[in-house]
Amino acid sequence: MGKYFGTDGFRGEANKNLTYEHAIKIGRYLGWYYGARLGKKAKIVIGKDTRRSSYMFEYALCTGLMASGADAYIMHVTTTPSVAYITHVDDFDCGIMISASHNPFYDNGIKLLNGNGEKMDEETILLVEDYIDGKVDIPIAERAEIGRTVDYVAGRNRYIGHLISMSKYSFKGVKVGLDCANGASWQIAKSVFDALGAKTFVMNAEPDGYNINTDCGSTHIEHLQKFVLDNGLNVGFAFDGDADRCLAVDEKGNVVTGDHTIYICGLYLKERGELVNNKVVTTVMSNFGLYKALDKVGIEYEKTKVGDKYVYENMVQTGNRIGGEQSGHTIFLQYETTGDGLLTALKLMEVMLAKEKPMSELAAPVVFYPQVLKNVRVKSKPEAQNDPDVQAAVARVAEELGDTGRILVRESGTEPVIRVMVEAESDEICEKYVDSVIDVIKTKGHMA
Repeated sequence: MGKYFGTDGFRGEANKNLTYEHAIKIGRYLGWYYGARLGKKAKIVIGKDTRRSSYMFEYALCTGLMASGADAYIMHVTTTPSVAYITHVDDFDCGIMISASHNPFYDNGIKLLNGNGEKMDEETILLVEDYIDGKVDIPIAERAEIGRTVDYVAGRNRYIGHLISMSKYSFKGVKVGLDCANGASWQIAKSVFDALGAKTFVMNAEPDGYNINTDCGSTHIEHLQKFVLDNGLNVGFAFDGDADRCLAVDEKGNVVTGDHTIYICGLYLKERGELVNNKVVTTVMSNFGLYKALDKVGIEYEKTKVGDKYVYENMVQTGNRIGGEQSGHTIFLQYETTGDGLLTALKLMEVMLAKEKPMSELAAPVVFYPQVLKNVRVKSKPEAQNDPDVQAAVARVAEELGDTGRILVRESGTEPVIRVMVEAESDEICEKYVDSVIDVIKTKGHMA
């Protein structure tokens, strides 16, 4: 990770940690880097979510891009995966999404995508950061070289058509609930499900610039659970602010997580002979219950560091076709380069309709193990993590758990914190083993 950009873009409180000046500079550098530097005019596409500050950042980015001679194509309010898709299929030099995902309205972020619709490489991001810090100078466009903005709502419509084409079945007769989190999916989700024939029930699709993710969407799934039960729906889907993740609710009101999605869709692909390498990709935070369920049906799995970026990198390297995170970021590599909440919903619908089974039955084999996760503030993350006595304590827990659970100890990427997590057959067992490791960290003097 760089000075400003983390694994999912440059994120912070609007005009505090992430300012309009940052946005202008990002636009300035990208416009020059993909354009004048190569002796051409760059074409860069921009999307945004519904936060009030997204408009400010959109105009600031456009200002920077045009000042460097680039043309800025504006998709307006749209989802992160739509920007990734359009960047690739419409041959843009790069894409920019303005969103802080599931964060509150006063935060925002700038996500950069390369011409393939993938997260921007670290080398280019470091160059952008050098320009932000004033370490390099670039020329400004003049006269006929100054760029322009282009209304590109057609790109959003093209993406909607792409989603509709992904469905192999009519949704006629299926009662579907959609929680749009007052975010980027509010204009898109209902259009797609209506076009496919579903009887669509929508909640939290009235954004006002301030209510994105507020007590709604995938981070507050309890509201969709009640909505599904109150309206007698067959299934419900909840998205986050930029709609790159999706959690579902079955007809009984139970939550269907990203881990369930990987199991349901992975098994469906295996049964159809389409699960490349007979593997799915997870992160180390996937629940132990997922792995037990996968073992029972003979599906192998790989584990990456936390972050859909690492899941995608693994999939590109190995050709594995499906992967994701428990939080609902699910990547279907055959169709897109990033997690897409709407595509995830469509794929879950496909399995329901193909197997003619309710969502509760499809998800039932994944039985989550109780989990206890505690954060320990430490003086030095590497010293605490690499302490031989701490490692020995972790090894003892792993040995005692055997195949009845697991322990994971990892460093936070953003805080001076070590995270100690245990999954086992009961909360009491989890608590006991987590505390046993934390006691060693404390006894060795690592706690801050």
